[in-house]
Amino acid sequence: VISAMGCGNRLDPSRLVVTDIYSTSQDPLARIMRRELKKRGIPTLKVVYSTEPVTIPSNRSKAGDAAAEASPRRRDTPGSTAFVPPVAGFIAASEVVRDLIGKK
Repeated sequence: VISAMGCGNRLDPSRLVVTDIYSTSQDPLARIMRRELKKRGIPTLKVVYSTEPVTIPSNRSKAGDAAAEASPRRRDTPGSTAFVPPVAGFIAASEVVRDLIGKK
């Protein structure tokens, strides 16, 4: 089993790595997954995740804007570039094929 973690707000596909879920950092989705896996007693999970820090969109509401003041806890939906999520999928597919044929 392999899982892809969050690729939203990432710009550099070369920062994608394959590792165990418990070795990830800087990934909000991986943090939630680690917590849920611990609850269920699952000791390991191979994942593809990005070591790149999340890029904050430049169009985010600034302090003082009416929208920001009306909803200060609003969460923006992570944006995706056209090239990072597909690369994560290709890396995951490559890992699955290599696992099936016994190559590391």
